Amino acid sequence: MHLEWIKIAGGVCAYGDAGRPVKVPTLLWTRTPIACGHLPSDRPGLGPRYPVTEISHAEATQIASRLGGRLPRSAEWEWMAAGPSRRRWPWGASPWQPAFANLRDSLHDTVTPVDTHLAGVTPEGMLDVAGNVWEWTASTSMSEGAVIRGGSYASPTLYAQCTFLNAAPAELRSRGIGMRVVREL
Repeated sequence: MHLEWIKIAGGVCAYGDAGRPVKVPTLLWTRTPIACGHLPSDRPGLGPRYPVTEISHAEATQIASRLGGRLPRSAEWEWMAAGPSRRRWPWGASPWQPAFANLRDSLHDTVTPVDTHLAGVTPEGMLDVAGNVWEWTASTSMSEGAVIRGGSYASPTLYAQCTFLNAAPAELRSRGIGMRVVREL
């Protein structure tokens, strides 16, 4: 499976609900979360288009490095998801509908292929930014955890909003957590 990269111009992210200014560099982003088909074929999973899940933060960091990049920082992720206009949802201002993202009320009850929800594409062309799987970031949280962004198939719609963040223990391996990779230019 071909790994697609999208260039997202940098700028100043009005980060979080408080809108704290954080400078974000121009980065190349994987268009989708990393799928099983992006990695060697011996990786267990549901199929090549399904997200890589059940990986710890350390494993996600190693995979990102092997793919020539790194995990995004939380503010970088928010900038990619919300854009300079601070979209409420990755796809824009329209309220969530099942066609936009795999969330709790989508009736999937598990992960779906990373290119299933084409209606939820960002204006820049990014897929699966909200729902399906949380995405590990390089940002840490208290208690030796890491920030995760985007919500999962089990999340309520609130968790798919661009400013919403959560944290997970770094050693957690969950069906609901995957990853996306960035490269610096």
